[in-house]
Amino acid sequence: MSDKTVSLVLGSGGARGLAHIGVIQWLEETGYDIQSVAGSSIGALVGGIYAAGELETYTNWAKALRQVDVLRLLDFSIGKGGLLKRERIIETLKELVGDQDIEELGISFTAVATSAEDDKEVWLNQGSLFSAIRASIALPTMFSPVHYKGRALLDGGLTNPIPIAPTLRDKTDMTIAVNLGGKSDPSYAEREQIPESDQEAGSHQRRVAQFVDSLQQRLARTADEEMGVFNLISSAMETMQNRISRFILAAHSPDVIIDVPRNSCSFYDFYRAEEMIEIGRERAARVMTQRT
Repeated sequence: MSDKTVSLVLGSGGARGLAHIGVIQWLEETGYDIQSVAGSSIGALVGGIYAAGELETYTNWAKALRQVDVLRLLDFSIGKGGLLKRERIIETLKELVGDQDIEELGISFTAVATSAEDDKEVWLNQGSLFSAIRASIALPTMFSPVHYKGRALLDGGLTNPIPIAPTLRDKTDMTIAVNLGGKSDPSYAEREQIPESDQEAGSHQRRVAQFVDSLQQRLARTADEEMGVFNLISSAMETMQNRISRFILAAHSPDVIIDVPRNSCSFYDFYRAEEMIEIGRERAARVMTQRT
């Protein structure tokens, strides 16, 4: 067990950010005291919910998501400032975990966003937690910019995918950065998109499963063109963010870097929470135990 204090940096990377949950779980169970969190995009989302003391609630909700639920939650809306309706996602999460002012959280928290006017990173560490999260996840063309204190803000991953800088003045024992753009791992094969029905399930359960699968397929066909655009943009974004991340990690050199393989799941595979959480736990255990 450890009693070291930690500044935790949670990077951007779409659904791979669910691995952040596993990293946090492992650190807490092993006795590390997380006193500060800085996050960008999905890192701001998970980190902010953790700082609010509601990570378990969010984790249970995320584990229950199926692929069809994710498609419904995305709610495509081309021509309205972005491909997706951010408000449906944010309001769902706000209802789930509530909202607080960042200054009242149990630990220090900073969400990183990007100013649309001058391309500079913006640190959000005051005011509404969900306003900060909303700004940090505003991926261009996916979500419309967030207007905050007279500025139009976009996704933090555009300028700082691994926001180490907000933690540099922390008086903690160590800084741990979670990089969601780690080197591809050949052991992660593409998982089947639609799981096979349980052969031992009763006829009623099979009918329900068949209905869900057919609904999922209809939603996927309806959104096929939009998802093609989504894939193209997210792929380009990740290429850019991975390059920026390498420079940031080289410049700031955190005490520990936990790499989550970039091929562990696709950008929008939020229905794979259980799998990604376990990957986060495994990667944290592997890296941290090597230090002892």
